[in-house]
Amino acid sequence: MRKLGTIDLEVLQLAIKENGTFNETNLENSELKRLGVGKILDSLASLKDRELISLNNNGSFSITNLAKEILWGENIPVWAKILRLLQIKSCNMEQITDILRLSKEEALENIEKLRKNQFVLMSPQRQEEKIIKVYEILPEGIEEIDKTDLEGFNKINFEESQSGIEMLGLVDEIVKEIQDSEMNQIRKETILKKLSELKGKLEI
Repeated sequence: MRKLGTIDLEVLQLAIKENGTFNETNLENSELKRLGVGKILDSLASLKDRELISLNNNGSFSITNLAKEILWGENIPVWAKILRLLQIKSCNMEQITDILRLSKEEALENIEKLRKNQFVLMSPQRQEEKIIKVYEILPEGIEEIDKTDLEGFNKINFEESQSGIEMLGLVDEIVKEIQDSEMNQIRKETILKKLSELKGKLEI
C-alpha cells in the first residue's frame, strides 16, 4: 500500500468529495488554503509523482484508481479502511465516517471489533470544552494492517464476540421489559440505573 501523509489525505479526500476531480477553485474553498500556494503545489506534485492523482487537460486533477484503493476501494473491508486511516492520523467518529464515507452504525461495529482485538485505542480528549472520543491505532493494529500488503485481508481472524451494536440493542430490550413489568418501583429504578451504566460503557 502506498503510504499517505495527512496533507496527502486531505487532497485525496477533497477529490472524493468532488466526485473524483477537483480544480483550483475547489482548493481555494477548502481547508487546504491554509497551507499556502507553495505547499499545495508541492503536495500536488508529490501525489502526481506517486501516481495518486493525474493532471487533466483543463488544469484540474483527478484521483487515480490506485489512490482510491487505499481507503475507498470496494474490495477493502471496512475494518482495514479504518486501520489504514488511523495509521495516517488519529480521528474522532465524525472524521472517520466523513473521510471513509461510512454510516455511523457501520463504523461503530467495526471499531468495536478492532478495540476488542487490541488494534485500536479510544482516548477521550477535551476539545472546545467538550470531551471528544478520539481513536488511535495501536502497535498491534499497525502490525496487522501491514501484513495485509502481503497476505491479503483473509488472514486476520478476529475474536468472535457479540458486537457492541447488538449488545446495546439487547440492553434496550431488557430496559423496555423492566419498564413494562410490575416489579417494585424502587427495585425497578435500581436495575434500570445499572443497565444505564452498562449501556454507557458499551457505547463508543
